[in-house]
Amino acid sequence: MHYIITGSLGNISKPLTAQLTQAGHHVTVITSDSAKQAAIEALGAKAAIGSVTDIDFLTNTFQGADAVYLMVPNNFAAPSIWEHQHAVGDSYVDALKASGVKRVVLLSSIGAHLRQGAGPIDGLGYLEEALAGLDLHVKILRPSYFFYNLFTMGDMVRHAGIMGSNFGGTDEPIPLTHTHDIADVAAKYLIASDFEGQTVEYIVSDERTSADISRVLGTAVGKPETPWILFSDEEALKGMSEGGLSEDMALSYVEMGRAFREGRATEHYINHKPVFGKVKLEDFAQEFKAAYEGE
Repeated sequence: MHYIITGSLGNISKPLTAQLTQAGHHVTVITSDSAKQAAIEALGAKAAIGSVTDIDFLTNTFQGADAVYLMVPNNFAAPSIWEHQHAVGDSYVDALKASGVKRVVLLSSIGAHLRQGAGPIDGLGYLEEALAGLDLHVKILRPSYFFYNLFTMGDMVRHAGIMGSNFGGTDEPIPLTHTHDIADVAAKYLIASDFEGQTVEYIVSDERTSADISRVLGTAVGKPETPWILFSDEEALKGMSEGGLSEDMALSYVEMGRAFREGRATEHYINHKPVFGKVKLEDFAQEFKAAYEGE
């Protein structure tokens, strides 16, 4: 089988590529960074160097593929996150139509059912909807809040002795997902390539309260009394802006946090829970500790 993987050597695309090549499949990895070609080839894959907004490049790369794994890469330098996401999504759709690919595994997100009002997740909902209009078989993967997003709270723990965001702070569990569990599920569907129509699957590794998260990660770095603080939207916006995010990006992430806080992002997931993945909060705590101590 021949697979196209977008996302370069990211936290999901790299282990996904390794699984596919180790299973004996032909894999082409799309990257905009030519410096990653050698690392891609070391995994046994072929590197296709180009932009995911270049329709001709995508069409040529997609030609002859049995299935494509699609993800929308972040671009923190983009003036508008929504314009960037829509441009990538539109390019994917046009290239799929022109290339004749029939199967797609799409990395979407919990909250994408909302289509609007969930910040950066909205662009994934837009792409879900656009793919529904094509004659394709699409497996939509909707992971929950990524464990690795918690890495950004390392400085908060170090300098303020707290963790927090504009969501959490209650007894409601937060669904968490490790990228390795996402790669496992994506590999399963790509290798089988027997999914029909357009279907959704949630991917969750663990569910824990925000108090659990701050306690377990705090304990891992020697600060077991670390509390989780519920910030106001204004406080969250100020913190992200001071951390270097553009106003557009910061506002988008505040909106996403609000969607989680109000329960809108998780309402569909609650009624469609999957079997949980392998990586638990205590497992991730060791990764958090390594990153914290390595800073």
